[in-house]
Amino acid sequence: MIDLRDIRYVRLGTCDVEAASRYATSILGLEQAGRENGTRYFRSDGRDHTLAYVEGDPSDHAIGFDVLDVAALDAAASEIDAQDLPVAWGTREECEGRRVEHLLRFTDPSGNAIELVHGARPAGHAYVASREAGITGFSHIGLRTTDAARDEAFWTRVCNARVSDRIGTAPLLRIDAVHHKLALFPSAHPGVQHVNHQVAGVDDVMRAYYFLRERNVRIVFGPGRHPTSSAIFLYYEGPDGMIYEYSTGVRTIDDETTYQPRQFPFAPASFCMWGSLPDIPEFRKG
Repeated sequence: MIDLRDIRYVRLGTCDVEAASRYATSILGLEQAGRENGTRYFRSDGRDHTLAYVEGDPSDHAIGFDVLDVAALDAAASEIDAQDLPVAWGTREECEGRRVEHLLRFTDPSGNAIELVHGARPAGHAYVASREAGITGFSHIGLRTTDAARDEAFWTRVCNARVSDRIGTAPLLRIDAVHHKLALFPSAHPGVQHVNHQVAGVDDVMRAYYFLRERNVRIVFGPGRHPTSSAIFLYYEGPDGMIYEYSTGVRTIDDETTYQPRQFPFAPASFCMWGSLPDIPEFRKG
């Protein structure tokens, strides 16, 4: 089984890397962490970078996960190959582009680009926000799936993810105590569906709501509260149609021996217990 330690980064293609970079600092509030060969890096916590905008096709997305060591990468290569999925070792140039020592690339059963890494570059200094958004760190992603049951089986049987809850067929998956690090949403095509950053408290969510409205950023869901994770949230649209989320108060699952996943119907109340209605396709139709 592949032991995923945490999400290290998300890489997003963009047709306008300069505009996306301005958004990352002036709207998201992330710290600039350098630029190299058409890639712009941004930090949201103690990691070297958690978001990279890559000049190119906006449909090109990749998610990087930390693993323990090189032996874990070797074992993962064998596990993935046994699933008849495309797998390859990263070149030196690709490793440098991710700022890691070792990289293993593969695609999940839906065709999502997944990267396993070890030896990430140290950050060098504490995170410094570009604006006071209250961000405490990069937390999770929504990922599109063309077959939720098949992909749930991959992430829970080939990898160490566990189901926290389901909304319809969409599983919310944890790899540590946090309620979910991955959420798989049915879709006609693969790709990152949304990117989450945690903020310190509800005041940061509400300040963001007014901040975004004043700047004509399209809010697509919230403010609201998820009945699954208990998090208070706000979703809004970014460059190339990507959805970003601020949230706070996500629950943790500390007792793996007794916890049982809950089943929620695929309905608006399963996404927001306060009554906010999502303008997000994957949240409207499962």
